[in-house]
Amino acid sequence: MEDVLAVYARPWNPARPVVCMDEKPYQLLAPARDPIPATPGGDPKQDFEYVRHGTCSIFVWTQPLAGWRHVDAQPQRTRIDWAHQVERLLTIDYPDADAVVLVLDNLNTHSIGSLYEAFAPVKAFGLAQRLEIHHTPKHGSWLNIAEIELSALTRQCLDRRIDDLDVLNTELAAWQTAVNADQRQVNWHFTTQDARIKLRHLYPNR
Repeated sequence: MEDVLAVYARPWNPARPVVCMDEKPYQLLAPARDPIPATPGGDPKQDFEYVRHGTCSIFVWTQPLAGWRHVDAQPQRTRIDWAHQVERLLTIDYPDADAVVLVLDNLNTHSIGSLYEAFAPVKAFGLAQRLEIHHTPKHGSWLNIAEIELSALTRQCLDRRIDDLDVLNTELAAWQTAVNADQRQVNWHFTTQDARIKLRHLYPNR
């Protein structure tokens, strides 16, 4: 825990930007019956039944101090998918950074080994050399700022049924453009000292 909090306490450094990453599964759902639109004095009506059109995974990347987000939905969340997301991060989003300081949970796909499964060893090594990875502790996903962004995304963009992956990515792109234009930063207040006081039951007894 303190490792992640120490990362969040670092000052802004464009050569080593701090980026948080998270992902969530998403069901592609279509209405079983056409919804009834709103009428004067009446709310829209939607049948509770739905038709399932499969699942996908939404990847969220955010740089808290810059107010930057990138969101993308993919059919799967395999090691290969994660590796290609990292490749984009390093070569398109941050091509000039010396390294990206990456905060994410300890999912089995979130490892340097995934890069070697997706790319030739020379390329995988080059990408790995530009990553500084910090995993959130088990049961400590609340430390991941990207999880907060996922919560906001869910409320603001995913509050309705979407049945097609392309449509979903169009909606995600619109949300991304809007929040990036706003450049809403994240001012993280919970410090290491706070953790040692408020969560002292998690520390070993001396």
